[in-house]
Amino acid sequence: MNKRFAGMCFRILSVVITLAVFPRLAALAAEEPEVPVINGMVGSCAANFTVLDAGKKPIYNAKIEVVLRHGFAGIRKSELQVGTNSEGKARVIGLPEKSKKDLEFKVSSGSLSKTVLINPQEKCTATVEVVLGVD
Repeated sequence: MNKRFAGMCFRILSVVITLAVFPRLAALAAEEPEVPVINGMVGSCAANFTVLDAGKKPIYNAKIEVVLRHGFAGIRKSELQVGTNSEGKARVIGLPEKSKKDLEFKVSSGSLSKTVLINPQEKCTATVEVVLGVD
Protein backbone atom coordinates (compact mmCIF):
# COMPACT_ATOMS: atom_id res chain seq x y z
CA MET A 1 0.00 0.00 0.00
CA ASN A 2 2.80 2.42 0.84
CA LYS A 3 4.58 1.78 -2.47
CA ARG A 4 1.39 2.43 -4.37
CA PHE A 5 0.78 5.69 -2.44
CA ALA A 6 4.39 6.79 -2.96
CA GLY A 7 4.17 6.09 -6.70
CA MET A 8 0.94 8.07 -6.99
CA CYS A 9 2.46 11.01 -5.06
CA PHE A 10 5.51 10.92 -7.34
CA ARG A 11 3.33 11.06 -10.48
CA ILE A 12 1.26 13.94 -9.11
CA LEU A 13 4.39 15.82 -8.10
CA SER A 14 5.98 15.31 -11.53
CA VAL A 15 2.82 16.61 -13.26
CA VAL A 16 2.75 19.68 -11.01
CA ILE A 17 6.43 20.43 -11.66
CA THR A 18 5.95 19.96 -15.41
CA LEU A 19 2.99 22.35 -15.47
CA ALA A 20 4.93 24.92 -13.43
CA VAL A 21 8.23 24.76 -15.36
CA PHE A 22 7.28 24.39 -19.03
CA PRO A 23 5.37 27.69 -19.40
CA ARG A 24 8.37 29.54 -17.97
CA LEU A 25 10.74 27.77 -20.36
CA ALA A 26 8.46 28.59 -23.29
CA ALA A 27 8.39 32.24 -22.23
CA LEU A 28 12.20 32.32 -22.01
CA ALA A 29 12.50 30.81 -25.49
CA ALA A 30 10.07 33.37 -26.92
CA GLU A 31 12.01 36.37 -25.58
CA GLU A 32 14.04 38.36 -28.07
CA PRO A 33 17.80 38.33 -27.66
CA GLU A 34 19.30 41.28 -25.81
CA VAL A 35 20.46 44.11 -28.07
CA PRO A 36 24.15 44.96 -27.53
CA VAL A 37 24.66 48.58 -26.44
CA ILE A 38 27.77 50.74 -26.24
CA ASN A 39 27.81 54.14 -24.54
CA GLY A 40 29.93 57.02 -25.87
CA MET A 41 29.13 59.08 -22.75
CA VAL A 42 29.34 62.34 -24.70
CA GLY A 43 25.66 63.31 -25.06
CA SER A 44 22.09 62.03 -25.09
CA CYS A 45 21.65 61.00 -28.74
CA ALA A 46 21.54 57.41 -29.99
CA ALA A 47 21.69 55.29 -33.14
CA ASN A 48 19.85 51.98 -33.56
CA PHE A 49 21.27 49.67 -36.22
CA THR A 50 19.92 46.61 -38.01
CA VAL A 51 22.49 44.91 -40.24
CA LEU A 52 21.24 42.59 -42.98
CA ASP A 53 22.81 40.60 -45.81
CA ALA A 54 21.80 40.88 -49.47
CA GLY A 55 18.95 38.40 -48.86
CA LYS A 56 17.60 40.63 -46.03
CA LYS A 57 18.66 38.12 -43.36
CA PRO A 58 20.21 39.46 -40.13
CA ILE A 59 23.97 39.29 -39.80
CA TYR A 60 25.28 38.09 -36.45
CA ASN A 61 28.35 39.83 -34.99
CA ALA A 62 28.66 42.52 -37.66
CA LYS A 63 30.99 45.22 -36.33
CA ILE A 64 29.83 48.82 -35.97
CA GLU A 65 32.63 51.31 -35.33
CA VAL A 66 32.61 55.06 -34.76
CA VAL A 67 35.16 57.63 -33.60
CA LEU A 68 33.74 60.42 -31.43
CA ARG A 69 35.74 63.63 -31.21
CA HIS A 70 34.77 65.87 -28.33
CA GLY A 71 36.11 68.44 -25.92
CA PHE A 72 37.82 71.70 -26.81
CA ALA A 73 38.73 71.68 -30.54
CA GLY A 74 37.85 67.98 -30.72
CA ILE A 75 41.05 67.11 -28.88
CA ARG A 76 39.53 64.12 -27.08
CA LYS A 77 38.77 61.01 -29.04
CA SER A 78 36.66 57.96 -28.17
CA GLU A 79 36.76 54.92 -30.44
CA LEU A 80 33.68 52.74 -30.01
CA GLN A 81 32.91 49.30 -31.42
CA VAL A 82 29.90 47.04 -30.91
CA GLY A 83 28.80 43.76 -32.52
CA THR A 84 25.27 42.85 -33.57
CA ASN A 85 23.11 40.17 -31.95
CA SER A 86 21.48 37.21 -33.74
CA GLU A 87 18.80 39.55 -35.10
CA GLY A 88 21.46 41.84 -36.61
CA LYS A 89 20.70 44.60 -34.08
CA ALA A 90 22.98 46.88 -32.07
CA ARG A 91 22.66 50.27 -30.40
CA VAL A 92 25.08 53.14 -29.82
CA ILE A 93 24.02 55.59 -27.09
CA GLY A 94 25.67 58.62 -25.53
CA LEU A 95 26.29 60.34 -28.87
CA PRO A 96 26.81 64.12 -28.93
CA GLU A 97 23.84 66.39 -29.68
CA LYS A 98 26.07 68.70 -31.75
CA SER A 99 28.85 67.77 -34.11
CA LYS A 100 30.81 69.83 -36.62
CA LYS A 101 30.76 66.89 -39.03
CA ASP A 102 28.36 64.00 -39.49
CA LEU A 103 29.20 60.98 -37.35
CA GLU A 104 30.77 58.31 -39.54
CA PHE A 105 29.84 54.74 -38.64
CA LYS A 106 31.71 51.90 -40.34
CA VAL A 107 29.59 48.74 -40.50
CA SER A 108 31.46 45.58 -41.50
CA SER A 109 31.13 41.81 -41.61
CA GLY A 110 33.91 39.72 -43.09
CA SER A 111 35.08 41.42 -46.28
CA LEU A 112 31.90 43.49 -46.67
CA SER A 113 31.63 47.00 -45.27
CA LYS A 114 29.61 50.19 -45.59
CA THR A 115 29.93 53.66 -44.15
CA VAL A 116 26.86 55.31 -42.69
CA LEU A 117 26.74 59.05 -41.94
CA ILE A 118 24.47 60.31 -39.17
CA ASN A 119 23.90 63.94 -38.24
CA PRO A 120 22.72 64.00 -34.61
CA GLN A 121 21.60 67.64 -34.96
CA GLU A 122 19.01 66.60 -37.56
CA LYS A 123 17.82 63.47 -35.77
CA CYS A 124 18.97 62.76 -32.22
CA THR A 125 17.71 59.17 -32.23
CA ALA A 126 18.45 57.60 -35.59
CA THR A 127 17.26 54.19 -36.77
CA VAL A 128 19.37 52.75 -39.56
CA GLU A 129 19.00 49.59 -41.63
CA VAL A 130 22.27 48.62 -43.30
CA VAL A 131 22.31 46.03 -46.09
CA LEU A 132 25.78 44.61 -46.71
CA GLY A 133 26.55 43.08 -50.08
CA VAL A 134 24.38 45.37 -52.17
CA ASP A 135 25.36 48.79 -53.51
